[in-house]
Amino acid sequence: MAEARATHWEMVYRSRAAQEVSWYRPHLDASLALLRQAGLGPDTRVIDVGGGASTLVDDLLALGVCAVTVLDLSATALATARARLGDRAGTVRWLAADLLEAGFAAARFDLWHDRAVLHFLTEPAQVRRYAEQAAHAVRPGGHAVIGGFAPDGPERCSGLPVARRAAADIATALGPAFRLVDQRRELHPTPAGATQAFAYALLERV
Repeated sequence: MAEARATHWEMVYRSRAAQEVSWYRPHLDASLALLRQAGLGPDTRVIDVGGGASTLVDDLLALGVCAVTVLDLSATALATARARLGDRAGTVRWLAADLLEAGFAAARFDLWHDRAVLHFLTEPAQVRRYAEQAAHAVRPGGHAVIGGFAPDGPERCSGLPVARRAAADIATALGPAFRLVDQRRELHPTPAGATQAFAYALLERV
């Protein structure tokens, strides 16, 4: 299963430039606002799961964040981000791995960020494993910022079905280890000119 997921995303990133994929944004404004609300600072330990070729890492480094980890199934996507960052890439921890199988140290991170990984997990067992991973990796008092397609968003993305969730649904999926602190809605304009509705949840690790 993990190998099939990795193969799919390798094909996506090898067939399209990073600026051509539907989820591309020059800056992840909604995510950055919620990360700041959660207390983002230079010493914050952040993991961007499914970060791929996203520009979030660029903005985190520009804000002076010193401990950034980017995890993605696609080594090609990570290589794109590393090439874009140049010398700055050496300050980032890059993990080409399946989030559901990755080994994290307990309470390793202060902030967990996910824009559009959880919404690809449509099976209950996958969602439970995601919640376990987040609860294990985020310290008590830390936070998670998780975004994905809203209930009125697309039903599929990159040829795959998605689970559309409101912020409250995201909180439910993460289980009792997290509580919903805030939420945000975003209408994302894709490079192709479509509009996609996203929902974001800011969650605190209890």
